[in-house]
Amino acid sequence: MKKSPFHIVLVEPEIPPNTGNIARLCAATGTVLHLVGKLGFSLDDRYLKRAGLDYWPAVVLHRWDDLAQLQKAYPEGRFWYTSKKAQATYHQVQFKPGDFLVFGKETAGLPDSLLDAHPERTIRIPLYSPVVRSLNLSTATGIVLYEALRQTNSLG
Repeated sequence: MKKSPFHIVLVEPEIPPNTGNIARLCAATGTVLHLVGKLGFSLDDRYLKRAGLDYWPAVVLHRWDDLAQLQKAYPEGRFWYTSKKAQATYHQVQFKPGDFLVFGKETAGLPDSLLDAHPERTIRIPLYSPVVRSLNLSTATGIVLYEALRQTNSLG
């Protein structure tokens, strides 16, 4: 299987099935998964394991204490921060191999201070209904990752 040229970063994810579904997405695409900060569950959580099914051995998983530690390990990395507050949409930017796609926790997203420091690297998924506040974390991750794969002709 060809490896994806991308990295998924989850900052303080809270809901085990979301992370499990994202781990399955990473296994399916060969994408590296980075879990950052305090998790809202244990990596041994049965719901997390169930959502990832038997694909966990195929996931390249890295744990980081904080985002600064991850960024220090990848000083040349381009980080795209996702937020419903962003001006640019995910399909208006040009992804490149090696990019990091960063998603915040389900209840609060990414910190405003992080988004304010990187407005040129902050993207959103358009929502067409005013009654919907946000998409599920695993759905949003799949949308952005597959657009990045499409743009870089990495879909196989």
